[in-house]
Amino acid sequence: MTETAHHAVPTNKRPDTDLSCTWVPSSNFTARRPETDPPRQPDILILHYTAMTSAERALYWLTTPESNVSCHYLIAEDGEIFQMVREADRAWQAGLSSWQGDTDINSASIGIEIANGGPMNPNPEFPPSQMHAVRDLSADICKRNHIPASRVLAHSDIAPGRKTDPGPFFDWEWLAREGVGFWPASWPSKGDPTDIRTCQQQLADIGYQIEVTGIWDVQTRTVVSAFQLHWRREKHDGVLDSETASRLADVWGGLAAVS
Repeated sequence: MTETAHHAVPTNKRPDTDLSCTWVPSSNFTARRPETDPPRQPDILILHYTAMTSAERALYWLTTPESNVSCHYLIAEDGEIFQMVREADRAWQAGLSSWQGDTDINSASIGIEIANGGPMNPNPEFPPSQMHAVRDLSADICKRNHIPASRVLAHSDIAPGRKTDPGPFFDWEWLAREGVGFWPASWPSKGDPTDIRTCQQQLADIGYQIEVTGIWDVQTRTVVSAFQLHWRREKHDGVLDSETASRLADVWGGLAAVS
């Protein structure tokens, strides 16, 4: 979908967060949809990696009109935070995506781009200073916008197969232990990888876009891989083995208990 901005860029806007943050405005945004009064309030936080060579390059790309993309925030490798789009506005960061049946994730979410080269990066780990900034900014956004832990998501969660960020080197467990996002306290379940229908239903209940057919197919493998990127990052080949089925059962049960 091609986006068209219709707002004047607020050049002297103060950042939404009280954390140390530099305001670098982007023209790539619209009002949140549906355009009601008051407009829709964001209830999802999406984490991305930039897959670019530097934070400086990403900052340029996310703010230039030619790119037709944007995000609310960018966190550099050293933890420096930039804001480009107001949280009240709709940044163009999610693309074609879906979660719990909602297909306009840009209107439902706030996005953070994390400077990291992704697959092209010879050193793909996220530095501690950057992860601490991700934690602090995410916690601040979630608190101010009342975003529940269950709706702190990866770009790969909302766009399986199309996106893989923030990727297998992003430590979701650490982030949850630090108070941002959801992670089960333990993995006690024994899932059945042969029960395809139940696993598909659990994935759908969590929020993934998947058709419940009872048949092992390409869409199921793609969504299982996306699930693994978040919940079993050491193995994200899309194979529904016993460990993945067990983790799926625990995430499904844990999220149901807190929702």
